[in-house]
Amino acid sequence: MAQVNFGRASFCAESGARRHVTSSRAVLVTGASRGIGRAAALAFAAAGDRVAVHHRDSPDLAEELLGELPGEGHGVVSGDLSDPEVAERVVEEAAALLGGLDVLVNNAGVSLPHDLLAMDFEPWRKALERTLAVNLLAPAYLIYFAARKMMGKGGAIVNVSSRGAFRGEPGQPGYGASKAGLNALGQSLAVALAPHGISIATVAPGWVATDMYNQELKRPRGEEIQRQSPFGRVATPEEVAAAIFYLASPEARFSSGAILDVNGASYLRT
Repeated sequence: MAQVNFGRASFCAESGARRHVTSSRAVLVTGASRGIGRAAALAFAAAGDRVAVHHRDSPDLAEELLGELPGEGHGVVSGDLSDPEVAERVVEEAAALLGGLDVLVNNAGVSLPHDLLAMDFEPWRKALERTLAVNLLAPAYLIYFAARKMMGKGGAIVNVSSRGAFRGEPGQPGYGASKAGLNALGQSLAVALAPHGISIATVAPGWVATDMYNQELKRPRGEEIQRQSPFGRVATPEEVAAAIFYLASPEARFSSGAILDVNGASYLRT
């Protein structure tokens, strides 16, 4: 069956049916230079969306990704989002680059070991506070500023949380706490922003084969980590990106407030 493309719609030559395709959206993906963020940026661009690739201190990787994104109208923004002034600037720059803002993907995060029983208080406190600042406060700042760009026309926000929000992270309690807080933040603001046509949903991956975790997977406990899932492996960044893309779609608008587990049945919650 032949298919001919007409801009943002496609025409089926045999049936004469015309299939609507969502018009190009302006999408900001934080922490997009690698891993889940990179896969998400590629997924949105492949669908015809315009993407702002955010990084904190990886300009080469961000520019490399920018060159790989299909389509036009993409750009790069940078900065430490735990600084509220930087968070506001990043949203403003992304909206200027893309001609507005329709989707925010809060993916940027850190995973800093801070075992309560193995560290002196000051380094433990600093790691804890940095984790909370990047993983919880920064997404909150971005939602505040992004929501104001979406008022009057609607939009979608997707937060990237973690399985650790539910099962605990004893070696880095701030990580588990920050992701649990992100879940609650998203659900609270889903209620607040729904009257304005803005949805907020969350993906909660388990282990993912990203740069952040690949070294851990290569260590002796790597096989044990993979056996946590009955699939016998960890997720790919593309699998998590597919969930993000769906939750940002108009079809998922009524899933606002939802938390979607992407952990290969490695942790089941009721």
